[in-house]
Amino acid sequence: MDVQAWSESGTTSDRRRDKWSDLRLARENPRWGTVRIQGELRKLGIRVGATTIRMLLRRTGFGPAPRRTGPTWSEFLRTQAKGIMACDFFCVETVWLRTLYVLVFIELGTRRVSVTSSTAHPDSAWVTQQARNLAMDLDGRAPPVRFLIHDRDSKFSGPFDEVFRSDGTKVILTPVRAPNANAVAERFVRTIRAECLDWTLVLGRRHLDRVLRAYEEHYNLHRPHRAISLATPEPQRPDPTPGDPLEVRRRDVLGGLIHEYYGVAA
Repeated sequence: MDVQAWSESGTTSDRRRDKWSDLRLARENPRWGTVRIQGELRKLGIRVGATTIRMLLRRTGFGPAPRRTGPTWSEFLRTQAKGIMACDFFCVETVWLRTLYVLVFIELGTRRVSVTSSTAHPDSAWVTQQARNLAMDLDGRAPPVRFLIHDRDSKFSGPFDEVFRSDGTKVILTPVRAPNANAVAERFVRTIRAECLDWTLVLGRRHLDRVLRAYEEHYNLHRPHRAISLATPEPQRPDPTPGDPLEVRRRDVLGGLIHEYYGVAA
């Protein structure tokens, strides 16, 4: 039954009753989809099409199932971003076909990243030490980290989580096979690969660590980010006044792989 036919059939009171029933079922059962609501209405003698129900729910502000009440995951991340940190592992292959692992932490509010040194053996002791190092770097900083997001990788051991819990940080594990739940960290891994690692022949661990340090500094101090209105995670000085005459100069990073531009008074 399409929308026009439904609107032209029945009395005004019948249509109001059907609309009220749709909204009540959706409000009281946030996990029900339109087809389920349609079936429940049919049991009550009310025949309404699924398209009509979907249109009505959208018009009245109800979101799709399975969640219509409370904030979505994206809304939660946006509202609590200043107190959320995410982390993730990524691996790098050297020219000698040796696999090295790197752990990255990123603050969702500022997009500031902290990249650990690489290792060939990311065991529990190594991972826990990286957590301690980060905790010391964050000591006294405001705002404090309230939540830490990471996936269910077995490399994230119990002692690793305990380091953050002891500082009052709640550890949130992402669902299984749900990379979008840790999208910010995943996006950084994609960025560092596309802008740096995919264009670099890594000779060994020390070489990789030097590359990571240089890119971390570039990412935090000089790279604009759309998520923070094209600002940098760590602003170094006030933005120049529009119209000021500047001489634009270029600084090469990683042998010219990355270019950084800055202005000096003309």
